[in-house]
Amino acid sequence: MSEAKWYVAHTYSGYENKVKTDIEKTVENRHLEDQIFDVVIPMETVVEAKDGLRKETLRKIFPSYVLVHMIMNDDTWYVIRNTRGVTGFVGPGSKPVPLTEEELAKWGLEGNEVADKPANVIIDFAEGDAVTVISGVWAGTVGVINKIDENKQTATMNVDMFGRETPVELGFTEIKKMN
Repeated sequence: MSEAKWYVAHTYSGYENKVKTDIEKTVENRHLEDQIFDVVIPMETVVEAKDGLRKETLRKIFPSYVLVHMIMNDDTWYVIRNTRGVTGFVGPGSKPVPLTEEELAKWGLEGNEVADKPANVIIDFAEGDAVTVISGVWAGTVGVINKIDENKQTATMNVDMFGRETPVELGFTEIKKMN
């Protein structure tokens, strides 16, 4: 028996969830649980910091693609390829190519599991924008953003302290872009 690998199926745009559900139903109905193990739509948590509010949402990492962990044979190929909404496998011609270990690690798929990835942050301000501090010690202070550090989820701005411009680092949710 062959070893199970991750394959990528291309779908019509917006059909990823339907394809996932249909494949899972077909696997159950045809008793292919020992050949098709998992169907995944890779998602990432995105944090939007807008007007000082923090909102987490899920976003598809690869729109129009579904990852399938399976043993490739004629039956499994037929099931995936003939699922409504699937346009084909990723690979040359009709030959599916499994993902490499490097690709699995890069995309957060460790072996058979989907790894949790740190959330991406989407902010509505940039360097040079005027902002107001809405919470913390500096609440009510107005300034201009000098630097943004997305890894630490902070922005640096200068404030007047003891008659001098002093850089202060603030969290994304502590500031709000001025209109």
